[in-house]
Amino acid sequence: MIKAYIDASTKGNPGPSGGGIVLLNNELYEQDSFAFSDLLTNHQAEFAVFSYLLDDLCERHLHTQTILVYTDSKILAQTIQKNYTKNPEFKKFLNEIQIKLQNFSLLFIKWIPEANNKGADHLARQGLQKALKSENR
Repeated sequence: MIKAYIDASTKGNPGPSGGGIVLLNNELYEQDSFAFSDLLTNHQAEFAVFSYLLDDLCERHLHTQTILVYTDSKILAQTIQKNYTKNPEFKKFLNEIQIKLQNFSLLFIKWIPEANNKGADHLARQGLQKALKSENR
């Protein structure tokens, strides 16, 4: 089983955004921070981080394993769990994610409090700093 902790950080609404991911299992411990090129709201950035994670897991052929994703975004967790949103801002992301999820054998997403997601939060803030630096060039 792979555990993934994800978070997003945004300055402005919308604004520059970054993401952070911590992946771990018995043989794996990896951290990733990255900037998004688009201006996103915080909620959009949370969806974008999840989508990025799905792409990364597929590229590394880890999509056949059981994946447990932890997020401190209730909106993201509830939308994915219910497989539904009436918010037009999130529909594009949900449609994209639904297509990607078809490649996964078994994936769960679970909401956790912010206090339990410090590693991904720190990485997301690093990703935001990368976005801010690239914006100032």
